[in-house]
Amino acid sequence: MPDPLARPLGQILTDLAAADPHAAAITFEGDTWSRQDLESAANRRARHFAELGVRRGDYVTVALANKPSYFATVFAVWKLGAVPQLISPRLPAPERSAVLRLARPRLVIGAAEPGLPAAPDEDALSAEFSDAPFDHYPVAPAWKAPTSGGTTGRPKLIVSGQAGLLDVAPLNAVLGQRPDDVQLVSGPLYHNAPFNTSFFGLMAGQHLVMLPKFEARTALRAIARHRVSWLTVVPTMMSRMLTEVRDRPKDYDLGSVRRLWHMAAPCPPWLKRAWIELLGAEKIYEMYGGTENQMMTLIDGRDWLTHPGSVGRAVFGEFVVLDADGRPCPPGMVGEIFMRPAEGDGPSYRYVGAEPRTHANWPGWDSLGDLGHVDDEGFLYLSDRRTDLIVTGGANVFPAEVEAVITEYPGVRGCAVVGLPDDDLGRRVHAVVETDAPLDEARLRGHVESRLVRYKCPRTYRFTDTPLRDDAGKLRRAELLDLEARLTSRATGSAT
Repeated sequence: MPDPLARPLGQILTDLAAADPHAAAITFEGDTWSRQDLESAANRRARHFAELGVRRGDYVTVALANKPSYFATVFAVWKLGAVPQLISPRLPAPERSAVLRLARPRLVIGAAEPGLPAAPDEDALSAEFSDAPFDHYPVAPAWKAPTSGGTTGRPKLIVSGQAGLLDVAPLNAVLGQRPDDVQLVSGPLYHNAPFNTSFFGLMAGQHLVMLPKFEARTALRAIARHRVSWLTVVPTMMSRMLTEVRDRPKDYDLGSVRRLWHMAAPCPPWLKRAWIELLGAEKIYEMYGGTENQMMTLIDGRDWLTHPGSVGRAVFGEFVVLDADGRPCPPGMVGEIFMRPAEGDGPSYRYVGAEPRTHANWPGWDSLGDLGHVDDEGFLYLSDRRTDLIVTGGANVFPAEVEAVITEYPGVRGCAVVGLPDDDLGRRVHAVVETDAPLDEARLRGHVESRLVRYKCPRTYRFTDTPLRDDAGKLRRAELLDLEARLTSRATGSAT
């Protein structure tokens, strides 16, 4: 049944601006945009995009870095009932082209792509258009379509099953977002979690303090200067900020923070405990779920202290942990996590370019490939993010995608990519390259870095002439990971 309090996303900004046009909306590098500034820019851009042919239901690819115009662009897309399709502005041309072949957008903002209409991120181009509010707001069939890699190394779109209508109150209640909050936005907006939490916060009336990119000192100074009360981070950010606070305890004031969320990667227990000690258990929150949004778990620091290592219980949707035969696992037994939206809700997503991982015995449930177990109270614990997936600094890297690029290089006979433990990133991308003759590592690095976004590029390489796969073409990745970890440990030990 439709929510009578839900409004079109494009209208929510108009209503906020009408309620308090001079309220601060976004602060970035010393400049502050009011709600009216943002609304005016979004209205002009929407009319400009409409003249370029954008209509309800069209994909509009947004390839922009963190800056206020990102929000103006996305709201402009929503005002037309179109769907923002989010990509990194730093995607190498081959990777970007693969995504856009799937999306077939009506317009690309911030990047040039042969054969597709594009518009640069320049307010001057929209200056001739009216900034007046719209008379009506078409509802987008999907409110976003972010991009993800796949286990085959091919990109896919994750098209939301939620239309461009929102009642902000229930979300704000779950996330603890209040109109008087100041939110620090430190992650890239083309990633799902920063995108969601920043837009939800803005629509709740929060004042966003946005960084162009994360840097520990800059983030800590922004928290103190702007009295930040609400923020989301990944464990790598937590680790870097903790080091800075411990090195200079008198330089930073975190007293304004009332809610810190972390997500996107497993958090080491020692790091979680350190932040609980720093801020207080009642201020630390963790969520687990996917961009697919079938289900989300939540846990606060108080529950975590009595269930250490857990990511909590479901706050919407459902999950079940299944063994290899599709039977529910008893408490404590590790299996694969399958999810579905709450009964009666429609599909939460659809893929373009991939098929969901399903189970024949559990129709309507699907899996992101994560493994875990539950305890007697129904709290979920993750054992591994995915069988092969590498989570590095909160970003997902699929080995097959990286391996495909490396094996393109002349002289490479085979390749395997694994994630080695890393105190800072959680896991670092490491490549084992099979070759018959010595290769120039610098040239290979250049080859890879010209084709993949930076966080996907291996930080370390090892070269070998030993076959990595058996005669059937199978790779025992777990054994290889163990070997590489031991070799790295020996090398580090000998160096010290």
